[in-house]
Amino acid sequence: MTKTAADPAPVTAFDWPPLIVANAPNGATRTKADHPALPMSAAELARTAAESLEAGAALLHFHVRDAQGRHLLDADAYRDASAAIRAAVGDRLVLQITSEAAGRYKPPEQMAVVRAVKPEAVSLALREIIPDAAAEMVAADFFAFVRRERIFTQIILYSADDVVRYGTLKARGVLGEGQDFPLFVLGRYTAGQVSQPTDLLPFLAAGMETAPLWSMCAFGPKENACATVAAGLGGHVRVGFENNLFAPDGFLAPTNAAQVQRACDAARALGRPLASADMARMLMA
Repeated sequence: MTKTAADPAPVTAFDWPPLIVANAPNGATRTKADHPALPMSAAELARTAAESLEAGAALLHFHVRDAQGRHLLDADAYRDASAAIRAAVGDRLVLQITSEAAGRYKPPEQMAVVRAVKPEAVSLALREIIPDAAAEMVAADFFAFVRRERIFTQIILYSADDVVRYGTLKARGVLGEGQDFPLFVLGRYTAGQVSQPTDLLPFLAAGMETAPLWSMCAFGPKENACATVAAGLGGHVRVGFENNLFAPDGFLAPTNAAQVQRACDAARALGRPLASADMARMLMA
């Protein structure tokens, strides 16, 4: 059959960017009492990283803990965990540390650990790092450092208002020049921290112009439904035990890798290709 000029062009997977699937395997507060497969030590993080990579992840967002299992912002602990993970997966995952306060840390400590570690990537909650206008000057100096060091920045946004504020700070130069990778957090302030796919819509309405490259994470057993919708709308996704321990049927998921696998399978069903770590680096650069 001869194709004519009137025939529509075929739609292929290459019409949208490869999907960056991130795994957030542990978070700041959960322990093995919540799930026996939740990684706490450097060795456990390395094993989880290898499993998540095999399942299709391109990025690992991880927390480290102190001897009592509490959330920790410590340069040596981050270096030890990063070394263990790199020994397991090499450069095949983007490694993203957190600067989360988790009720223990203030902005100077959060920024100090990033300066000390100089990680490949870091997540920064806008509400924590720049809580008010008085914090902007110090934050601007910090973001200038982050840009100089070419650290991939993921700005954590909890609401549509956060998205608007992010756009304003970006336009005014407080966040420095260059690409960010905002994360829309769905369901953080809902009853029981349970997300719905429609929770994504206010973020998109507020931020399509200011955040062309974006990702999302979601609380509760509809995490995969939210991730599927985000992937279909051109965004990227973060899944894992930090935000959700459950499979879509409401039972505990067996591993972090199972959560990653579900997100990757959904992307394949949509016809969207998966990003490798190197492709993720290109997209975030």
